[in-house]
Amino acid sequence: MNVEELLWRYGNGEREFGKSELSNLSLIGQDLIDIVLTDANLSKSNLTFAYLNRAQLDRANFTGAKLNGATLIKASLNGVNLRDADLHGATLLAAELQGAEMTWANLMDGNFAEADMRGARMSGANLSGACLRGANLRSEKRGASSDLRSTKLQYADLRNANLSGSNLSKADLSYANLTEAVMRGVDLSGANLTGANLTGAMLTDAILNETNLAGVNLTNAKMERAKVVNCHMVEVSLRGALMMAIDLTRTNLTNSDLTKARMGKADLTRTILCLANLTNVDLVDAQLAKTDLEDANLTRANLRRAEISSANMVGANLTEAIMPDGRVYMPV
Repeated sequence: MNVEELLWRYGNGEREFGKSELSNLSLIGQDLIDIVLTDANLSKSNLTFAYLNRAQLDRANFTGAKLNGATLIKASLNGVNLRDADLHGATLLAAELQGAEMTWANLMDGNFAEADMRGARMSGANLSGACLRGANLRSEKRGASSDLRSTKLQYADLRNANLSGSNLSKADLSYANLTEAVMRGVDLSGANLTGANLTGAMLTDAILNETNLAGVNLTNAKMERAKVVNCHMVEVSLRGALMMAIDLTRTNLTNSDLTKARMGKADLTRTILCLANLTNVDLVDAQLAKTDLEDANLTRANLRRAEISSANMVGANLTEAIMPDGRVYMPV
């Protein structure tokens, strides 16, 4: 079908164009609201600035297509193929993208707020500056997990997004806003979260091994049983964070703020906490084997039953701290 026929039929009220062959067409700026293109082939077509609100595009092939600045509000794109497609600045507000294939797609500055992206495959995609506020990217128990490996998400807005169970290993989330994001069981191994805002984020059972977390804000974050092994966490805020049974083995937390953090049964073996603020921190039953606490502030910390026999506490402030044997430490 050529452009003229498609637009003539659409202009006369026809909306059903499922399974049509529409590859390599130029549809720049066209109004195609409510169109049905289920299972259609639009590979390498140009739909820059096209209007596709509420369009039915399930399982359509948009491989290598141009959708820059296109508007797809509340469109249905379940199972769509957008591999290598260009959606720079596109608007997909509240769109359905379950199981969508978006590997290597350019989604930079796109608006995916409130979109349903469960099981989407976005490995290597560019989502820098994109808005995914309130988007649903969680993995389903019986479905495929959302694949965001090596995805670029610098400065992305992921506030209140649900990323539970997603694979974000080696993703670049530097300076992203993940405030109150739900990330239970997410895999962030080897990812870059430098300067990211994770205030109030839920990271229970998350995997963050060898992740760059320098300058991250994790105030009031929930990180119970998280694996944070061999990470760079210099000058991080963990004030009021819930970190019971967390594994912070060999992680560098130099000059970080852990005021009032709850870290019962945490594993801090060989963790570096030099100059860290641990005022009023709960370390009951924690493991601090060979932990470096040089010049750390442990004022009123609770170390009851904690293993600290091999920890380095040179210059540490333990004023009014509860020691492993239950006594309150008072400096001479």
